[in-house]
Amino acid sequence: MAGDVEIVLVRHGETEWSSSGKHTSYTDVALTDRGRAEAAALASRVHAHDYALVLTSPRQRAIETCELAGLHDHAEITDDLAEWNYGEFEGLTSAEIRDRIPHWTIFNFGAPGGESARDVTRRADRLLARAEAADGHVALFSHGHFLRVLGARWIGWPAVDGRLLCLDVATVCVLGYEREERALRVWNA
Repeated sequence: MAGDVEIVLVRHGETEWSSSGKHTSYTDVALTDRGRAEAAALASRVHAHDYALVLTSPRQRAIETCELAGLHDHAEITDDLAEWNYGEFEGLTSAEIRDRIPHWTIFNFGAPGGESARDVTRRADRLLARAEAADGHVALFSHGHFLRVLGARWIGWPAVDGRLLCLDVATVCVLGYEREERALRVWNA
């Protein structure tokens, strides 16, 4: 991968849990009507390229976003794009978790029974290596915290620094290069 080849990251549209701030990893929460409209609106933004590789998380909200954005016919489902596993914190808001652990963030503390930053780093690095090996542009459909880790790892930051990369639902990010250096070409657009 070099030069003008890009990795396009797409966060799924709104779900009932994302709109209420609940942490959602393995629970298969559907897109809301608004989330479906957001996903459909992504089509014009992700069709700028022909893709050598399109991958999606196995969660229905990511698969449906990929479908509505018009790229599902070429998509492969991979567990590597699943959201950071929140373990015992699944379905809880940050405020509820911080009642137990003040100043908690997934990036700094992980989740009991879930994944650590080290676990997520391994998945992210494996996925980025696969994307770089593709012969052309790549589109990845996934989730907020995991995509933030992908962005951080792309530019050489540790997974914990993904906390610095905010990411809204139904947004597009582009990983690419500034000359030979890896760069965030677009973030949270």
